[in-house]
Amino acid sequence: MSSLGKPFYTGSFRHTLDDKNRLTIPSAWRSAHAEGDTFLVVPLDGYLSVLPPAEAQKLYDRVAAQALSDSEAQEAAADFFSKTLAFSFDKAGRVMLTPELLAHAGIAKDAVLVGSMNKFNLYSPATWERVQAATAAQKPADRLRRMGI
Repeated sequence: MSSLGKPFYTGSFRHTLDDKNRLTIPSAWRSAHAEGDTFLVVPLDGYLSVLPPAEAQKLYDRVAAQALSDSEAQEAAADFFSKTLAFSFDKAGRVMLTPELLAHAGIAKDAVLVGSMNKFNLYSPATWERVQAATAAQKPADRLRRMGI
């Protein structure tokens, strides 16, 4: 992690991919990172989670702790990480996403970047609307309590 400060990924942003499938990361989220910091894009349930260096390091440490002789763990890791993307954003704060990752998230041209405090997620606008609709009836305090906060 860079020495520029601990990042807080909060808020949401709508961005459009350019012709090369590059997505601009909000400057507020880039400001705590040094040039060359490595992020990891992980496909989850219909969206993409972007792990900053500190969170990617935690995942790295857990995978590295798996016994080399545990073939089931090694195969699961190989399958999982074959679908991920490690990246550093360019000088303009962009990341080039693969067609496979975009298809997984249902992102065609527009994406919603949503902060999740220690990481951020990328959604298609339609998926993000569904997530918001599903949580609209829940009380914020109940959601925080479920998270142990």
